[in-house]
Amino acid sequence: MPQMGFDMTEGTIAAWLKKEGEMVTKGEPLAEIETDKTTIQIEAFASGVLAKIVVHAGQKTPVGEVIGIIAAPGESVATAAPAAPAAAPAAVEKAAPAPAAQPVAAAAVNTGRIMATPVAKRIAEERGIDLRNIVGTGPEGRITRSDVEAAPATGKVAPVVVAPVAAPVVAAPVAAPVQSSGRKPLTRMRQTIVQRMTQVKGPVPHYYVSMQVEMDAALALRAQINESLKADGVKVSVNDMVVKAVATSLRRFPNFNAAFGGDAIELREQINIGIAVAMDGGLIVITLKDADKKTLRQIGAEVPAVAARVREGKGQPGDMGGQTFTTSNLGMYGVDEVIPIINMPDSGILGIGGASAQAVVREGQIVIRTMMKLTLAGDHRVTDGAEGAQFLGEIKRLLENPWGLVL
Repeated sequence: MPQMGFDMTEGTIAAWLKKEGEMVTKGEPLAEIETDKTTIQIEAFASGVLAKIVVHAGQKTPVGEVIGIIAAPGESVATAAPAAPAAAPAAVEKAAPAPAAQPVAAAAVNTGRIMATPVAKRIAEERGIDLRNIVGTGPEGRITRSDVEAAPATGKVAPVVVAPVAAPVVAAPVAAPVQSSGRKPLTRMRQTIVQRMTQVKGPVPHYYVSMQVEMDAALALRAQINESLKADGVKVSVNDMVVKAVATSLRRFPNFNAAFGGDAIELREQINIGIAVAMDGGLIVITLKDADKKTLRQIGAEVPAVAARVREGKGQPGDMGGQTFTTSNLGMYGVDEVIPIINMPDSGILGIGGASAQAVVREGQIVIRTMMKLTLAGDHRVTDGAEGAQFLGEIKRLLENPWGLVL
């Protein structure tokens, strides 16, 4: 099971695109993996025969666990679940040649060691559950997340201290309950958004800086670029230009391409821009890898293609996750200003409002200019407001002098 995001701990097999015994070619779509927010296709890492499907459609399994075996034609696979290292990035294990009497992996032997998935261990520790009292239902008796969630908590409860009774208090009148028209269950996507935003907004100390950017020169250049690209079917958006300006500015301000690592700041080598994309029921963040090295033409072609794949449930590994900075644009909805929440583990995120004609003062004269408001949210553990202002100022400079985005 591949990890397709920094906080992904498990995935569900949505569907196998090949059957046991069928030939597969390296790079060919092999299975669809359902994560918390979307469905992504994984490709065969090698050519051969899909000799064994270990995890079937509808089943959930932790990252790093073997979900299937690709073997050479005629090669015997003696067991359904070969052992795999916990951090194995490969989606499908390659069967190792072995004599007929020697199985690929030996069956588990009860030696007193508790076999449980990492997620199951974490939940058990949080809830005070003794794993020794749980019977696992996973492969070879492994304890899974569902096993732990179904078990009662056995942790000790702290004693309750009763305070002395004070003078009687007259209770306020009880208001009539508000009538409910029903309950709407949270989708998996909405549950993930709730979890991540709650994890970020409280523990991470945000600060915000905003600037107005004059976009007339950028819009004029965009019109020229799109005219030249019309025959190729590529169209550069305002958001593409902002993404390029952000990626270029991150070279000068590496703290915004970093993550808080507890006792150190972790600087990231690649500049990968996450781009928030609205979907039915919520939003996702797609990733533009090495954005600082891409031209506006490449960005204009790649971003909509990735967004379309993910919206259609045909995302590929790398389409999401691994971002080092994120942008969130709501300008197309008529929003003037966006005050965003940092997308962990990033140290910053840029909110992008809509561009509109406004009256501004230039050289003592009131003139009409197309203005757009940008708001930067920074992690105060990694960077400070003054640096945030300088970083945002560089983005503003590039957008107001846009030839720097194409030279």
